Amino acid sequence: MKAVIQRVGEASVSIAGKVKGKIDSGLLILLGIGDEDNKEDALWLSNKILNLRIFSDQEGKMNRSVLDVEGGILVISQFTLHASTKKGNRPSFIAAAAPEKAIPMYENFLSLLEEQLGSPVESGEFGAMMDVSLVNSGPVTIIIDTKNKV
Repeated sequence: MKAVIQRVGEASVSIAGKVKGKIDSGLLILLGIGDEDNKEDALWLSNKILNLRIFSDQEGKMNRSVLDVEGGILVISQFTLHASTKKGNRPSFIAAAAPEKAIPMYENFLSLLEEQLGSPVESGEFGAMMDVSLVNSGPVTIIIDTKNKV
């Protein structure tokens, strides 16, 4: 699984002009699910993201997690994170999981986050054309790939 995590002051996702998910301060997560990903990847990634210390403490140092600041989370499915651009100018998405595999994994990831966060996680709609708006705070943007855990 690949995730682009952005610390945000606010973020929202709209589908056909209608807001589907919205948060104030917290994390916007763009999530790409690969063909080789599994439930262990989802568990590892959810734990890693929830415990990332990327929010400022009283001294302005990044020492607090989204759990510590009781921030919101908005997750957007993003198969394009698995794009290969090695050949030609048209990206290949062959490494992205097919919807039959990706949708249950996406839903499992959302559930894992909600369990540990103790509150609902906002999300987009898998496979939909979405418009994402955000105010990146910092800016802070972190990229995590579960295939590079070590």
